Amino acid sequence: MDTKKTTWRFPRAFWVANGAELLERAAFYGTFIALALYLTRVVGLPDHTAGWVAGLFGALLYLFPFFTGALADRMGFRAALILAFALLAVGYGSLGFFHSLGMVLPALFFIVVGGAFVKPIITGTVAKSSDAVNRARAYSIFYMMVNIGSFSGKTVVKSIREDLGVGLVPRFSAAMALAALVWVVFFYRPPARKEEERPADLKETLQGMLLVLRHGRFLAFILITAGFWTIQHQLYASMPKYVLRLVGEHAAPEWYANVNPLVVVLLVVPITHLVRRWRAEAALTLSMALVGVAALVMALSRFFAGRVEILGMSLHPITVTMIGGIVVLGVAECFLSPKYLEFASRQAPPGKEGVFLGYAHLNSFFANLLGFVSSGYLLEAFCPDPHTLSAAERARWAASLQGKCSMPEAYAHAHYIWYAYAGVGLAAFLGLLALLYLSKGGSRPAGGEG
Repeated sequence: MDTKKTTWRFPRAFWVANGAELLERAAFYGTFIALALYLTRVVGLPDHTAGWVAGLFGALLYLFPFFTGALADRMGFRAALILAFALLAVGYGSLGFFHSLGMVLPALFFIVVGGAFVKPIITGTVAKSSDAVNRARAYSIFYMMVNIGSFSGKTVVKSIREDLGVGLVPRFSAAMALAALVWVVFFYRPPARKEEERPADLKETLQGMLLVLRHGRFLAFILITAGFWTIQHQLYASMPKYVLRLVGEHAAPEWYANVNPLVVVLLVVPITHLVRRWRAEAALTLSMALVGVAALVMALSRFFAGRVEILGMSLHPITVTMIGGIVVLGVAECFLSPKYLEFASRQAPPGKEGVFLGYAHLNSFFANLLGFVSSGYLLEAFCPDPHTLSAAERARWAASLQGKCSMPEAYAHAHYIWYAYAGVGLAAFLGLLALLYLSKGGSRPAGGEG
Protein backbone atom coordinates (compact mmCIF):
# COMPACT_ATOMS: atom_id res chain seq x y z
CA MET A 1 0.00 0.00 0.00
CA ASP A 2 1.37 3.43 -0.97
CA THR A 3 1.55 5.58 2.18
CA LYS A 4 2.84 8.72 0.42
CA LYS A 5 0.69 11.81 0.80
CA THR A 6 -0.23 14.34 -1.85
CA THR A 7 1.64 17.62 -1.60
CA TRP A 8 2.27 20.89 -3.38
CA ARG A 9 5.92 20.83 -2.26
CA PHE A 10 8.37 20.05 -5.06
CA PRO A 11 12.16 20.32 -5.35
CA ARG A 12 13.89 23.51 -6.48
CA ALA A 13 14.53 22.18 -9.99
CA PHE A 14 10.78 21.87 -10.53
CA TRP A 15 10.06 25.52 -9.70
CA VAL A 16 13.03 26.82 -11.65
CA ALA A 17 11.98 24.80 -14.69
CA ASN A 18 8.44 26.13 -14.46
CA GLY A 19 9.71 29.69 -14.21
CA ALA A 20 11.74 29.11 -17.37
CA GLU A 21 8.64 27.65 -19.07
CA LEU A 22 6.61 30.75 -18.23
CA LEU A 23 9.25 33.03 -19.78
CA GLU A 24 9.61 30.81 -22.87
CA ARG A 25 5.85 30.70 -23.47
CA ALA A 26 5.57 34.48 -23.09
CA ALA A 27 8.35 34.83 -25.67
CA PHE A 28 6.82 32.32 -28.07
CA TYR A 29 3.22 33.49 -28.02
CA GLY A 30 4.26 37.13 -28.04
CA THR A 31 5.86 36.59 -31.45
CA PHE A 32 3.57 33.81 -32.71
CA ILE A 33 0.41 35.95 -32.47
CA ALA A 34 2.16 38.56 -34.65
CA LEU A 35 4.18 36.25 -36.93
CA ALA A 36 1.87 36.15 -39.98
CA LEU A 37 1.43 39.93 -39.71
CA TYR A 38 5.18 40.44 -39.29
CA LEU A 39 5.99 38.36 -42.36
CA THR A 40 3.58 40.38 -44.48
CA ARG A 41 4.04 43.92 -43.14
CA VAL A 42 7.71 43.91 -42.19
CA VAL A 43 9.36 41.29 -44.39
CA GLY A 44 7.07 42.10 -47.32
CA LEU A 45 5.86 38.58 -48.14
CA PRO A 46 2.48 38.06 -49.81
CA ASP A 47 -0.09 36.26 -47.68
CA HIS A 48 0.36 32.86 -49.31
CA THR A 49 4.17 32.92 -48.93
CA ALA A 50 3.86 34.11 -45.34
CA GLY A 51 1.49 31.18 -44.77
CA TRP A 52 4.05 28.68 -46.04
CA VAL A 53 6.84 30.16 -43.91
CA ALA A 54 4.73 30.36 -40.74
CA GLY A 55 3.26 26.90 -41.39
CA LEU A 56 6.66 25.25 -41.73
CA PHE A 57 7.87 27.12 -38.65
CA GLY A 58 4.96 25.88 -36.52
CA ALA A 59 5.05 22.36 -37.96
CA LEU A 60 8.76 21.86 -37.29
CA LEU A 61 8.30 23.12 -33.75
CA TYR A 62 6.09 20.08 -33.16
CA LEU A 63 8.26 17.64 -35.11
CA PHE A 64 11.75 18.41 -33.82
CA PRO A 65 11.08 17.71 -30.09
CA PHE A 66 10.85 13.99 -30.84
CA PHE A 67 14.55 14.15 -31.76
CA THR A 68 15.83 16.99 -29.56
CA GLY A 69 14.43 15.17 -26.54
CA ALA A 70 16.81 12.30 -27.28
CA LEU A 71 19.72 14.73 -27.77
CA ALA A 72 18.90 16.54 -24.52
CA ASP A 73 19.09 13.25 -22.64
CA ARG A 74 22.62 12.69 -23.95
CA MET A 75 23.83 16.29 -23.54
CA GLY A 76 22.38 16.67 -20.07
CA PHE A 77 19.33 18.79 -19.30
CA ARG A 78 21.23 21.84 -18.05
CA ALA A 79 23.60 22.14 -21.00
CA ALA A 80 20.75 21.54 -23.45
CA LEU A 81 18.53 24.14 -21.79
CA ILE A 82 21.30 26.75 -21.83
CA LEU A 83 21.83 26.05 -25.54
CA ALA A 84 18.07 26.28 -26.13
CA PHE A 85 17.62 29.70 -24.59
CA ALA A 86 20.78 31.02 -26.24
CA LEU A 87 19.35 29.96 -29.63
CA LEU A 88 15.98 31.51 -28.77
CA ALA A 89 17.55 34.82 -27.72
CA VAL A 90 19.57 34.97 -30.96
CA GLY A 91 16.59 33.93 -33.07
CA TYR A 92 14.10 36.39 -31.62
CA GLY A 93 16.72 39.13 -31.51
CA SER A 94 17.50 38.62 -35.19
CA LEU A 95 13.80 38.91 -36.04
CA GLY A 96 13.62 42.13 -34.06
CA PHE A 97 16.63 43.82 -35.65
CA PHE A 98 17.01 42.31 -39.15
CA HIS A 99 14.00 42.18 -41.45
CA SER A 100 15.29 40.77 -44.72
CA LEU A 101 14.10 37.30 -45.70
CA GLY A 102 17.72 36.10 -45.76
CA MET A 103 18.00 36.89 -42.03
CA VAL A 104 14.46 35.97 -41.04
CA LEU A 105 14.60 32.36 -42.23
CA PRO A 106 17.74 31.43 -40.23
CA ALA A 107 16.30 33.28 -37.22
CA LEU A 108 13.11 31.22 -37.39
CA PHE A 109 15.19 28.05 -37.65
CA PHE A 110 17.12 29.00 -34.48
CA ILE A 111 13.78 29.49 -32.71
CA VAL A 112 12.55 26.10 -33.92
CA VAL A 113 15.65 24.29 -32.66
CA GLY A 114 15.76 26.19 -29.37
CA GLY A 115 12.04 25.74 -28.72
CA ALA A 116 12.24 22.06 -29.63
CA PHE A 117 14.75 21.53 -26.81
CA VAL A 118 12.76 23.40 -24.17
CA LYS A 119 9.55 21.36 -24.09
CA PRO A 120 11.02 17.86 -23.56
CA ILE A 121 13.47 19.20 -20.97
CA ILE A 122 10.86 21.05 -18.92
CA THR A 123 8.33 18.21 -19.06
CA GLY A 124 11.14 15.78 -18.26
CA THR A 125 12.10 17.85 -15.23
CA VAL A 126 8.48 17.94 -14.06
CA ALA A 127 8.26 14.16 -14.39
CA LYS A 128 11.57 13.56 -12.57
CA SER A 129 10.62 16.01 -9.80
CA SER A 130 7.37 14.26 -8.94
CA ASP A 131 6.17 10.77 -8.14
CA ALA A 132 3.07 8.86 -9.19
CA VAL A 133 1.08 10.24 -6.24
CA ASN A 134 1.81 13.90 -7.00
CA ARG A 135 2.36 13.88 -10.76
CA ALA A 136 -1.12 15.21 -11.55
CA ARG A 137 -0.54 18.20 -9.27
CA ALA A 138 2.91 18.77 -10.78
CA TYR A 139 1.51 18.88 -14.30
CA SER A 140 -1.38 21.11 -13.25
CA ILE A 141 1.20 23.68 -12.11
CA PHE A 142 3.13 23.23 -15.35
CA TYR A 143 0.03 23.85 -17.50
CA MET A 144 -0.87 26.86 -15.37
CA MET A 145 2.57 28.32 -16.12
CA VAL A 146 2.07 27.64 -19.83
CA ASN A 147 -1.22 29.53 -19.81
CA ILE A 148 0.11 32.42 -17.73
CA GLY A 149 3.02 32.78 -20.15
CA SER A 150 0.74 32.59 -23.17
CA PHE A 151 -1.71 35.14 -21.76
CA SER A 152 0.92 37.62 -20.57
CA GLY A 153 3.02 37.46 -23.74
CA LYS A 154 0.08 38.24 -26.03
CA THR A 155 -1.13 40.98 -23.71
CA VAL A 156 2.20 42.81 -23.61
CA VAL A 157 2.85 42.72 -27.35
CA LYS A 158 -0.46 44.45 -28.13
CA SER A 159 1.00 47.73 -26.84
CA ILE A 160 4.31 47.12 -28.62
CA ARG A 161 2.56 46.49 -31.94
CA GLU A 162 0.34 49.56 -31.60
CA ASP A 163 2.96 52.00 -30.26
CA LEU A 164 6.20 50.82 -31.88
CA GLY A 165 5.16 48.58 -34.78
CA VAL A 166 4.94 44.83 -35.31
CA GLY A 167 8.60 44.72 -36.40
CA LEU A 168 9.70 45.31 -32.80
CA VAL A 169 7.52 42.63 -31.22
CA PRO A 170 10.27 39.96 -31.43
CA ARG A 171 12.51 42.17 -29.28
CA PHE A 172 10.16 41.53 -26.38
CA SER A 173 10.50 37.79 -27.03
CA ALA A 174 14.29 38.13 -27.19
CA ALA A 175 14.25 39.85 -23.80
CA MET A 176 12.15 37.04 -22.32
CA ALA A 177 14.47 34.40 -23.80
CA LEU A 178 17.52 36.22 -22.45
CA ALA A 179 15.91 36.47 -19.00
CA ALA A 180 15.22 32.72 -19.14
CA LEU A 181 18.85 32.07 -20.14
CA VAL A 182 20.14 34.00 -17.12
CA TRP A 183 17.59 32.27 -14.89
CA VAL A 184 18.72 28.82 -16.05
CA VAL A 185 22.45 29.58 -15.83
CA PHE A 186 22.21 30.76 -12.23
CA PHE A 187 19.47 28.60 -10.78
CA TYR A 188 18.71 25.45 -12.78
CA ARG A 189 20.19 22.18 -11.59
CA PRO A 190 18.38 19.16 -13.09
CA PRO A 191 17.14 16.27 -10.95
CA ALA A 192 19.52 13.34 -10.80
CA ARG A 193 18.95 10.58 -13.33
CA LYS A 194 17.76 7.33 -11.80
CA GLU A 195 20.04 4.33 -12.20
CA GLU A 196 17.58 2.40 -14.32
CA GLU A 197 17.17 5.29 -16.79
CA ARG A 198 19.20 5.41 -19.97
CA PRO A 199 19.51 8.17 -22.54
CA ALA A 200 16.98 8.03 -25.35
CA ASP A 201 18.16 6.58 -28.64
CA LEU A 202 17.71 8.57 -31.87
CA LYS A 203 17.38 5.35 -33.85
CA GLU A 204 14.61 4.11 -31.56
CA THR A 205 12.89 7.49 -31.88
CA LEU A 206 12.88 7.28 -35.67
CA GLN A 207 11.75 3.64 -35.63
CA GLY A 208 8.86 4.53 -33.32
CA MET A 209 7.75 7.37 -35.59
CA LEU A 210 7.84 5.16 -38.68
CA LEU A 211 5.84 2.49 -36.83
CA VAL A 212 3.18 5.06 -35.96
CA LEU A 213 2.98 6.48 -39.48
CA ARG A 214 2.54 3.00 -40.97
CA HIS A 215 -0.41 2.23 -38.70
CA GLY A 216 -3.45 3.25 -40.73
CA ARG A 217 -6.02 3.63 -37.96
CA PHE A 218 -3.76 5.68 -35.72
CA LEU A 219 -2.59 7.86 -38.61
CA ALA A 220 -6.23 8.45 -39.57
CA PHE A 221 -6.94 9.55 -35.99
CA ILE A 222 -3.97 11.94 -36.07
CA LEU A 223 -5.14 13.49 -39.36
CA ILE A 224 -8.75 13.76 -38.21
CA THR A 225 -7.84 15.56 -34.99
CA ALA A 226 -5.44 17.75 -36.98
CA GLY A 227 -8.65 19.27 -38.37
CA PHE A 228 -9.54 20.46 -34.87
CA TRP A 229 -6.19 22.16 -34.36
CA THR A 230 -6.23 23.58 -37.89
CA ILE A 231 -9.20 25.67 -36.83
CA GLN A 232 -7.66 26.52 -33.45
CA HIS A 233 -4.49 27.74 -35.20
CA GLN A 234 -6.55 30.33 -37.07
CA LEU A 235 -6.25 32.45 -33.92
CA TYR A 236 -2.67 33.00 -35.12
CA ALA A 237 -2.93 32.46 -38.88
CA SER A 238 -6.08 34.21 -40.15
CA MET A 239 -7.61 36.10 -37.24
CA PRO A 240 -4.99 38.86 -36.69
CA LYS A 241 -4.98 39.95 -40.34
CA TYR A 242 -8.74 39.47 -40.67
CA VAL A 243 -9.67 41.77 -37.79
CA LEU A 244 -7.04 44.43 -38.51
CA ARG A 245 -8.09 44.61 -42.17
CA LEU A 246 -11.83 44.69 -41.46
CA VAL A 247 -12.06 46.45 -38.08
CA GLY A 248 -8.97 48.66 -38.14
CA GLU A 249 -5.65 49.13 -36.39
CA HIS A 250 -7.38 49.79 -33.08
CA ALA A 251 -8.63 46.18 -33.00
CA ALA A 252 -6.99 43.85 -30.52
CA PRO A 253 -6.30 40.41 -32.05
CA GLU A 254 -3.93 39.66 -29.17
CA TRP A 255 -6.78 40.10 -26.68
CA TYR A 256 -9.19 38.15 -28.86
CA ALA A 257 -6.73 35.24 -28.88
CA ASN A 258 -6.37 35.45 -25.09
CA VAL A 259 -10.05 34.56 -24.74
CA ASN A 260 -9.11 30.96 -25.61
CA PRO A 261 -6.69 30.25 -22.72
CA LEU A 262 -8.97 32.20 -20.39
CA VAL A 263 -11.93 29.94 -21.23
CA VAL A 264 -9.75 26.83 -20.90
CA VAL A 265 -8.42 27.88 -17.49
CA LEU A 266 -11.95 28.64 -16.22
CA LEU A 267 -13.74 25.60 -17.62
CA VAL A 268 -11.28 22.73 -18.04
CA VAL A 269 -11.62 21.51 -14.44
CA PRO A 270 -15.44 21.48 -14.30
CA ILE A 271 -15.73 20.00 -17.81
CA THR A 272 -13.11 17.37 -16.99
CA HIS A 273 -15.21 16.48 -13.93
CA LEU A 274 -18.35 16.39 -16.08
CA VAL A 275 -16.90 13.97 -18.64
CA ARG A 276 -14.99 11.74 -16.22
CA ARG A 277 -17.53 8.90 -16.70
CA TRP A 278 -18.16 9.57 -20.38
CA ARG A 279 -16.90 7.28 -23.07
CA ALA A 280 -13.95 8.91 -24.79
CA GLU A 281 -15.83 8.60 -28.09
CA ALA A 282 -18.65 10.83 -26.79
CA ALA A 283 -16.36 13.60 -25.57
CA LEU A 284 -14.31 13.61 -28.78
CA THR A 285 -17.41 13.60 -30.99
CA LEU A 286 -18.86 16.58 -29.13
CA SER A 287 -15.58 18.50 -29.36
CA MET A 288 -15.40 17.86 -33.12
CA ALA A 289 -18.97 19.06 -33.56
CA LEU A 290 -18.28 22.22 -31.55
CA VAL A 291 -15.12 23.20 -33.43
CA GLY A 292 -17.03 23.53 -36.70
CA VAL A 293 -19.70 25.56 -34.91
CA ALA A 294 -16.96 27.87 -33.61
CA ALA A 295 -15.85 28.66 -37.17
CA LEU A 296 -19.47 29.29 -38.22
CA VAL A 297 -19.98 31.74 -35.34
CA MET A 298 -16.92 33.68 -36.54
CA ALA A 299 -18.61 34.12 -39.93
CA LEU A 300 -21.84 35.60 -38.55
CA SER A 301 -20.78 39.27 -38.53
CA ARG A 302 -22.24 39.74 -42.01
CA PHE A 303 -25.74 39.30 -40.53
CA PHE A 304 -25.41 42.39 -38.32
CA ALA A 305 -26.54 45.70 -39.82
CA GLY A 306 -24.36 47.88 -37.59
CA ARG A 307 -22.56 48.04 -34.29
CA VAL A 308 -23.74 45.81 -31.45
CA GLU A 309 -24.70 47.24 -28.05
CA ILE A 310 -23.72 44.93 -25.18
CA LEU A 311 -23.69 46.02 -21.51
CA GLY A 312 -23.42 49.66 -22.51
CA MET A 313 -20.55 48.99 -24.94
CA SER A 314 -20.76 49.64 -28.66
CA LEU A 315 -18.89 46.81 -30.37
CA HIS A 316 -18.00 46.03 -33.96
CA PRO A 317 -19.91 42.95 -35.19
CA ILE A 318 -16.62 41.19 -35.97
CA THR A 319 -15.50 41.71 -32.37
CA VAL A 320 -18.69 40.08 -31.10
CA THR A 321 -18.69 37.10 -33.45
CA MET A 322 -14.94 36.53 -33.19
CA ILE A 323 -15.01 36.44 -29.39
CA GLY A 324 -18.14 34.26 -29.50
CA GLY A 325 -16.45 31.78 -31.81
CA ILE A 326 -13.30 31.71 -29.70
CA VAL A 327 -15.38 30.97 -26.58
CA VAL A 328 -16.98 27.99 -28.37
CA LEU A 329 -13.50 26.92 -29.49
CA GLY A 330 -12.25 27.01 -25.90
CA VAL A 331 -15.19 24.91 -24.72
CA ALA A 332 -14.49 22.39 -27.50
CA GLU A 333 -10.88 22.14 -26.35
CA CYS A 334 -12.03 21.45 -22.79
CA PHE A 335 -14.04 18.45 -24.03
CA LEU A 336 -11.21 17.19 -26.25
CA SER A 337 -8.27 17.39 -23.86
CA PRO A 338 -9.39 15.07 -21.00
CA LYS A 339 -10.20 12.14 -23.30
CA TYR A 340 -7.79 12.60 -26.21
CA LEU A 341 -4.92 10.46 -24.93
CA GLU A 342 -7.29 7.79 -23.59
CA PHE A 343 -8.80 7.34 -27.04
CA ALA A 344 -5.42 7.60 -28.80
CA SER A 345 -4.00 4.78 -26.68
CA ARG A 346 -6.79 2.47 -27.80
CA GLN A 347 -5.92 2.97 -31.47
CA ALA A 348 -2.48 1.43 -30.85
CA PRO A 349 -1.66 -2.28 -31.28
CA PRO A 350 -1.50 -4.24 -28.00
CA GLY A 351 1.76 -3.61 -26.18
CA LYS A 352 2.60 -0.48 -28.22
CA GLU A 353 0.42 2.00 -26.35
CA GLY A 354 3.38 3.85 -24.80
CA VAL A 355 5.16 4.29 -28.13
CA PHE A 356 2.01 5.51 -29.85
CA LEU A 357 1.12 7.97 -27.08
CA GLY A 358 4.55 9.51 -27.50
CA TYR A 359 3.50 10.56 -31.01
CA ALA A 360 -0.12 11.41 -30.27
CA HIS A 361 0.52 15.12 -30.78
CA LEU A 362 1.84 14.75 -34.31
CA ASN A 363 -1.57 16.15 -35.25
CA SER A 364 -0.18 19.62 -34.46
CA PHE A 365 2.52 19.12 -37.09
CA PHE A 366 -0.11 18.58 -39.78
CA ALA A 367 -2.41 21.25 -38.33
CA ASN A 368 0.23 23.96 -38.55
CA LEU A 369 0.99 23.13 -42.17
CA LEU A 370 -2.65 22.96 -43.23
CA GLY A 371 -3.77 25.85 -41.04
CA PHE A 372 -1.21 28.46 -42.04
CA VAL A 373 -0.79 27.49 -45.69
CA SER A 374 -4.55 27.44 -46.33
CA SER A 375 -4.93 30.70 -44.41
CA GLY A 376 -2.52 32.49 -46.73
CA TYR A 377 -4.44 31.53 -49.85
CA LEU A 378 -7.86 32.22 -48.28
CA LEU A 379 -6.78 35.67 -47.10
CA GLU A 380 -5.54 36.58 -50.59
CA ALA A 381 -8.83 35.39 -52.10
CA PHE A 382 -11.32 36.93 -49.65
CA CYS A 383 -9.57 39.40 -47.31
CA PRO A 384 -6.51 40.72 -49.19
CA ASP A 385 -3.74 42.95 -47.95
CA PRO A 386 -4.93 46.54 -48.59
CA HIS A 387 -1.57 47.34 -50.18
CA THR A 388 -2.46 44.99 -53.04
CA LEU A 389 -5.56 47.04 -53.93
CA SER A 390 -5.78 49.86 -56.44
CA ALA A 391 -5.47 53.43 -55.15
CA ALA A 392 -9.22 53.94 -55.43
CA GLU A 393 -9.98 50.73 -53.57
CA ARG A 394 -7.47 51.59 -50.84
CA ALA A 395 -9.12 54.98 -50.38
CA ARG A 396 -12.53 53.35 -50.06
CA TRP A 397 -11.12 50.74 -47.66
CA ALA A 398 -9.70 53.51 -45.42
CA ALA A 399 -12.99 55.43 -45.55
CA SER A 400 -14.98 52.31 -44.68
CA LEU A 401 -12.95 51.79 -41.51
CA GLN A 402 -14.10 55.27 -40.47
CA GLY A 403 -17.72 54.29 -41.12
CA LYS A 404 -18.11 56.56 -44.15
CA CYS A 405 -18.96 53.86 -46.69
CA SER A 406 -19.07 50.12 -47.22
CA MET A 407 -16.00 47.95 -47.74
CA PRO A 408 -14.60 47.54 -51.28
CA GLU A 409 -15.84 44.57 -53.30
CA ALA A 410 -12.57 42.73 -52.55
CA TYR A 411 -13.82 42.19 -48.96
CA ALA A 412 -17.45 41.35 -49.75
CA HIS A 413 -16.90 37.67 -49.05
CA ALA A 414 -14.28 37.87 -46.29
CA HIS A 415 -16.47 35.66 -44.08
CA TYR A 416 -15.99 32.81 -46.57
CA ILE A 417 -12.69 32.17 -44.77
CA TRP A 418 -14.64 30.93 -41.75
CA TYR A 419 -17.02 28.94 -43.93
CA ALA A 420 -13.94 27.15 -45.30
CA TYR A 421 -12.78 26.26 -41.78
CA ALA A 422 -16.30 25.23 -40.80
CA GLY A 423 -15.94 22.80 -43.71
CA VAL A 424 -12.70 21.53 -42.21
CA GLY A 425 -14.53 21.03 -38.91
CA LEU A 426 -17.35 19.15 -40.65
CA ALA A 427 -14.85 16.92 -42.46
CA ALA A 428 -13.08 16.17 -39.16
CA PHE A 429 -16.43 15.41 -37.47
CA LEU A 430 -17.50 13.04 -40.25
CA GLY A 431 -14.04 11.48 -40.33
CA LEU A 432 -14.24 10.74 -36.62
CA LEU A 433 -17.68 9.17 -37.02
CA ALA A 434 -16.33 6.99 -39.83
CA LEU A 435 -13.33 5.97 -37.73
CA LEU A 436 -15.58 5.04 -34.82
CA TYR A 437 -17.81 2.99 -37.11
CA LEU A 438 -14.90 1.15 -38.73
CA SER A 439 -13.09 0.59 -35.43
CA LYS A 440 -16.15 -1.10 -33.90
CA GLY A 441 -14.89 -3.09 -30.90
CA GLY A 442 -11.38 -1.63 -31.25
CA SER A 443 -12.53 1.59 -29.57
CA ARG A 444 -13.70 -0.08 -26.37
CA PRO A 445 -13.47 2.37 -23.45
CA ALA A 446 -10.78 1.76 -20.91
CA GLY A 447 -11.90 0.19 -17.65
CA GLY A 448 -15.24 -0.89 -19.05
CA GLU A 449 -16.86 2.54 -18.64
CA GLY A 450 -19.93 3.42 -20.60
